[in-house]
Parts: sequence; structure tokens; C-alpha cells
Amino acid sequence: MSRATRWFSETKDGHSQWYIDRFRRMAAEGADLAGEARFVDTMLPRAARVLDAGCGSGRISGELHRRGHQVVGVDVDPVLIEASAQDHPGPTYAVADLAELDLPGHGIEGPFDAAVLAGNVMCFVAPGSETDVLSSVARHIKADGFVVAGFGLDRTLTLAEFDEHAAAAGLEVEHRFATWDLKPWSEGAGFAVTVLRHRA
Repeated sequence: MSRATRWFSETKDGHSQWYIDRFRRMAAEGADLAGEARFVDTMLPRAARVLDAGCGSGRISGELHRRGHQVVGVDVDPVLIEASAQDHPGPTYAVADLAELDLPGHGIEGPFDAAVLAGNVMCFVAPGSETDVLSSVARHIKADGFVVAGFGLDRTLTLAEFDEHAAAAGLEVEHRFATWDLKPWSEGAGFAVTVLRHRA
């Protein structure tokens, strides 16, 4: 049985719609919302298969699709998935808990070249499910593929804890940056972007 994610248990009523409206407003104002997609795109072959794990309202899925990739966006929140399909048509979207992810059960076959967990996804999963989330996502990725996760370090998860969960999921750190635009990582950074690979 799914454990309650922090997205539902630690946010106020109406948070999903607030989140959707926020990014719609930012897009209308011309904000650059494609940084994560650019990062992932540079590491991918053309027409790659990408899993946007915790896709929110679909901005990364949509941008990767526009760049020619085959994208599947997954989120536990059906309100966000509905907004994704409306605002960013093209990718395939599914409602699913990342800790129990089974895309073939949704009729979506794998494997994928990469997965991206952006937007503080790892900080919103159910407490105690972090290893399960990374394991479930990793099972959908090719042996030579990668998983990239980015989250703020002032939230619910420390970097040391994240690295422990990654190792327990059979993943190892290949690269780490302080931002999605590749600023070098240093101790004391407030954000971390980590590229993970299957452990040899």
C-alpha cells in the first residue's frame, strides 16, 4: 500500500492548483523554465526515451518532447497530471506512486535512456520511501542510462541521506553540480544536482 507522500500530507488544500497557476504565470511572463530539460538533453542521444519522474505540471516533459525525445511523465497527483496533458501535450502521462512504479502495468513499456527527478521531487516523497523511489525509477532505466535528481538542501533530505538511499538502490554518484546550469559543486551549496548511474 502506498505511503502518504509529503506532497499530500505536508501541503495545504489547494496547493496543487497554486502550483499549476504559479508555473502558468511564470511561463506567461517569459521566465526560463527549461533549465532542467536543457541539462538532461545534453546527455541524451537524439530521440531518447526519458522518464520524468514526479513531472508536476509537465514543464520538463513538454520541453524534452519539443526537443524530439519520447517522454513519459509520472506524478502521484492526478490534478497535476491533468494540467500536464492540457498545458504540455505530446508526452505520455500517468498517475503513479514513484515508490511502487510499474509502468508496464500502465501499458508503458521500457526501458528508458534516462530519468529526471527535478522540482524537489525527492523532498516530497513519503518519509522512508526514498530508497524505494530510487530503486523503482532505476529499474526502468537501461543499464547504461542515468538518473538525475535535483533538490534544495534546506528541505527534508540531506545530501548524505540521499547518497545513502542511492547506494542502497544500486546507484552511484557520477557527477554533482550546485545548479542545473552546471555551476561547480562545493560544500555549503544550497542546492544539489546529482547524476547517478547503475553501480558496476
